[in-house]
Amino acid sequence: MQQTTAFETQFGFRRDEVTLANWRTYPFNKWSFQNVGELVPSAPIPAVNGNEIPMQDMSGLLSEKVPLGSKQETVADFLVRSYTDALTVMKDGRIVGDWAAPNMQQGARHIIFSISKSLTAILAGIVEGEALLDPEAPVARYVPEAAGSAYGDATVRHVLDMVVSIDIDEAYTDPDSAYGRYRKATLWNPGGGAESLASFLMTLPRLDEDHGETFRYRSPNSDLLGIVIERATGRRIPDLLSEKLWQPLGAKNEASITVDMEGAARTAGGMSVTARDLARVGEMMRQGGMANGRRVVPESWVRDTTNAGSAEVWQKGAMVHLFPQGRYRNKWYQPGDGSFCGIGIHGQWLYVDPSAGTVIVKMSSQPEPVDDPLDIECVSFFQALAAMV
Repeated sequence: MQQTTAFETQFGFRRDEVTLANWRTYPFNKWSFQNVGELVPSAPIPAVNGNEIPMQDMSGLLSEKVPLGSKQETVADFLVRSYTDALTVMKDGRIVGDWAAPNMQQGARHIIFSISKSLTAILAGIVEGEALLDPEAPVARYVPEAAGSAYGDATVRHVLDMVVSIDIDEAYTDPDSAYGRYRKATLWNPGGGAESLASFLMTLPRLDEDHGETFRYRSPNSDLLGIVIERATGRRIPDLLSEKLWQPLGAKNEASITVDMEGAARTAGGMSVTARDLARVGEMMRQGGMANGRRVVPESWVRDTTNAGSAEVWQKGAMVHLFPQGRYRNKWYQPGDGSFCGIGIHGQWLYVDPSAGTVIVKMSSQPEPVDDPLDIECVSFFQALAAMV
């Protein structure tokens, strides 16, 4: 009789059951979201050498009740029900609480999916501040081969704000769709390696509507942004992220980002980081681009990111149900109450409430890529938690 391994006891399945075909499905994602590099080629993003402070106990908060719609639920119960893997809370620049699920090792890296977009946009803001990137310039200035694609008459600003009139749907669960082909190009799905990410992007067709008219959440835009940044600087994304963001930020742990067959970084969703380092990103944004007494990103860019953006364009998009008074700018969301956030599928959140001095990171392994009712509850949870700490 085969003995049950420690891995099986912890996760409820064997390691050899996790494959490229199922790594984003539950329950396998409880392990794979912390170990993406074993499934998809990944590049390191080195950090500074530094020791983390011990885990900060938040047991006192776990029994507190939070209002979620018409009901109340304890913090602990909501964390479990929403498939939370890790939670880190900062107040006025200090880590005041950490929580980890039994399947999550404290301090482990976790994929943040589309919060990668928000971090890539910060990098764009940094190189813009160095006069290496003009957001109002046409994409084709930096990527000439984009001239015949949907991006042929788009600007970098259109890409940053998700207002490119591009014909592809975010069909996360359909491997035979154009989105499935896109994931093959990123090496996230079986059958990849025949087409690079850049080659795929150049084949995307355009819709009839002018760019800039409607908010359309399309992940390929953010992968293109990574290519634009590389062309503008002549340097690779992992190196830029390390030198210009991760190390100035004071991140304590090496991050990583998945890459395609040519080594192109998946800037739309491939980053894995620790909860605390992601919270440090939020705190840097809350401080107007400063970290450890050092300017990381221009204050004008942070102010633009957290205050600008078109409410009219947002209202015409498909995510207005999440933030009825929202806006979107530089790949960050503005709910409309003064807070701002980055969001990733399967329950990844970086929530910043400047008025409360609070930064909240929630990493999760939700079974569904998108769960609208749960997302709305998460926003209420963050608002209540920010008021508590």
